[in-house]
Amino acid sequence: MIQRLQTLYLFLVVVCFALLSFLSPMQFMTTEGAEVQHLYEIAFLNVVDVTNAAQPLNVMSVWALAVLSIVIPLIALVSIFLYKKRIVQARLNVFNIFLMLGYYILLVVYAWFVCQRLDVDWYLNVSAGIPLIGIILTFMAIRLILRDEALVRAADRIR
Repeated sequence: MIQRLQTLYLFLVVVCFALLSFLSPMQFMTTEGAEVQHLYEIAFLNVVDVTNAAQPLNVMSVWALAVLSIVIPLIALVSIFLYKKRIVQARLNVFNIFLMLGYYILLVVYAWFVCQRLDVDWYLNVSAGIPLIGIILTFMAIRLILRDEALVRAADRIR
């Protein structure tokens, strides 16, 4: 059924990752000794130099983060409509949690590469917490899905 509480949790995951596509999870700033301060941030597909707002300069491609920020909400959206197959729905959501953890791993790897390549310091934005919120919401949805499955199996045993 679409009106279940886990549907709301999974829809919030979709909304959160849709917002993450437009927000930058991490910024980089040149070190103190540089004569000109540069500010870099992770955009949707690239790490861009946003010091000159008129012409942002692409520094590095981060396409894997973009792919994950598209795939994760799609899996959550597909999972919403698999309400008749609760076990498949729960397994798909566990896979989605692993993808969200992979998002953080990729974010750290890209941050390391950018810091090594450009000699910058990194700063996390508030939007870097969105995958953590998604993990928590997906975990809560999995618990409710498995509770529904246990309820259905108990009702089958009574008949």
